[in-house]
Amino acid sequence: MSQSAIITVMERAARKAAPRLRRDFGEVSQLQVSRKGPADFVSNADRAAEQTLLEELRRARPGWGFLLEEEGEIPGEPGAPRFIIDPLDGTSNFLHGIPHFAISIAAEHEGVVKAALVYQPLTDESFWAEQGRGAWLHNARLRVSGRRELADCLIATGIPYRGHGDQAQFEAILARVMPEVAGIRRFGAASLDLAWVAAGRFDGFWEQGLSEWDVAAGILLVREAGGFVSDFRGGDRMVERREIVAGTDMTHSRLHRLVAAALRG
Repeated sequence: MSQSAIITVMERAARKAAPRLRRDFGEVSQLQVSRKGPADFVSNADRAAEQTLLEELRRARPGWGFLLEEEGEIPGEPGAPRFIIDPLDGTSNFLHGIPHFAISIAAEHEGVVKAALVYQPLTDESFWAEQGRGAWLHNARLRVSGRRELADCLIATGIPYRGHGDQAQFEAILARVMPEVAGIRRFGAASLDLAWVAAGRFDGFWEQGLSEWDVAAGILLVREAGGFVSDFRGGDRMVERREIVAGTDMTHSRLHRLVAAALRG
C-alpha cells in the first residue's frame, strides 16, 4: 500500500526529529532534566523533538492547528485540520536508558482522526494508518491478534505512579484481569502499546489517566487493524474520561466486562 501525502508528511517530520532523539538517548546521563510535576520529567530532547515536528509539519501544512504535549494548543485557520503530537512518548523510559519510546502524530479534522503515525526511532518501525485504508507497518498490512482464548493472551497496561492515576481502581481491575490471562506487561509508552495491539504483539490493552496525544494515533491504528477501542464503560469517550480498553473483538469484549465488574466492586 502506497502512503498518501499526509502520511508521507508525518513520517518525514518524525524522521527529521529522530536523529536528535537517538543521539540524546545515547548520551542520556548528560541530559539536562527539569521537573514538570511529580515523577513527570521533561527533557531537552523532548522539547527539541517537539520543535522540529512543529516546524516540519507547519512548513508542509501551513494553516493547520496543533495540539502539543509541551506547547499546548496552537489554533489553525478556521475549519482547518490539526495535528495531535506527542514528541516523546515514554519520556521516563528515555531518561532511564530504556529503549522503548516513540513519536506519535495524529491528523484530526472536525473531531475525527483521519491519519496516524507511531514511529520508534531506535527500531525504525513506522506504524501508520488512515481512515478506511487499514493499518500498516511500513508496507506490511497489520491485523490484530487471532487468539480466541483469554488464557492465551498477553495484555498490556499502564500502572499508576506518584501523583498520577487511581491506584485502588487499578488494583481492582488487575485483580480481575490477572487470573484470566497468560501475562500482563507494563512497558511505559501507550502509543507503542496500542501500535503493538494493532500488530498482534499484544492481544489487548487498558489504562487510565492518558492524555489525547498519548492515544489519538494508537486508537486509529487499532481500529484500522480490525480491533475495537472504548472507554471503561464501553462508550467512545476515551479522551474525555481519560480511560481506554483496546483489543480484538474477543479480548475487548472480555476485558471490558472484567473492567466493568471491577468498577462495580
